[in-house]
Amino acid sequence: MKIFAWIGLPLVVVIAGCKSTPPVNGHVVPEAHLTGGQFAQSDPNRMATLELRDNLAALYLLMDKLYKRNPHQWAKSGAVSREAAEAQVRDAIDHRKPLPGLGELRDIKAMSRALDPDFQGDRVAALIYGTADMLVTAHGGKQNLYLLDGLDAQRVYNAARNVEIAMWRLAQSKDSQGQPLLVSNELSEHDRNLSFERLFGGIVGRTDLVAEFTAEKYRRSAINYLQSFVGGQFLQFIPVQAVMPAS
Repeated sequence: MKIFAWIGLPLVVVIAGCKSTPPVNGHVVPEAHLTGGQFAQSDPNRMATLELRDNLAALYLLMDKLYKRNPHQWAKSGAVSREAAEAQVRDAIDHRKPLPGLGELRDIKAMSRALDPDFQGDRVAALIYGTADMLVTAHGGKQNLYLLDGLDAQRVYNAARNVEIAMWRLAQSKDSQGQPLLVSNELSEHDRNLSFERLFGGIVGRTDLVAEFTAEKYRRSAINYLQSFVGGQFLQFIPVQAVMPAS
């Protein structure tokens, strides 16, 4: 009992130290509530689930910002309002069904269509829907991953590259009059708005991290096993009198 108390003491100190760190400008680390489903997730499963959750949230924020800067686009969707247009896109993503106006186009085909100068539909909806569908597809077609689900590291890595391409094409694509197909970042002597680039960059960073982590998962499993074995042997041979004098 005394050994467990001594071993647990540093852990308590570390946890207390972490919780005492003040947030910057009131922003605290986002933490999902514990659910029953988390007990069926490995650490890599959980990491990929959180990554995809945050990436979709970033895409929905991008959609809202793009609609505000390109208000004529949502009207092309047939929705009665910007909010209704956004809800229509979210529903198609969450239920993995075709988006009205795109036919059966999904994934990178929908992304490419959104930035095609000849496309007459809602470019914002097509870009966000296509990018989200591409990311979900790269994660095995699921937004929540569990123990029996695996990830292909190369597919996830490729998805990050596709987001980079979309970011570049969004900034470069223009119509026949030389005007941007979609207004996003703004750089001028009076204004500097790079919020779109930052959001895209966050998606790329999170996706790359999961790709690299997934590529190392079997190596990490072996290392974790070795660490637990060595740790068990270490605890087995600790001289009790040396660390906790008898009372």
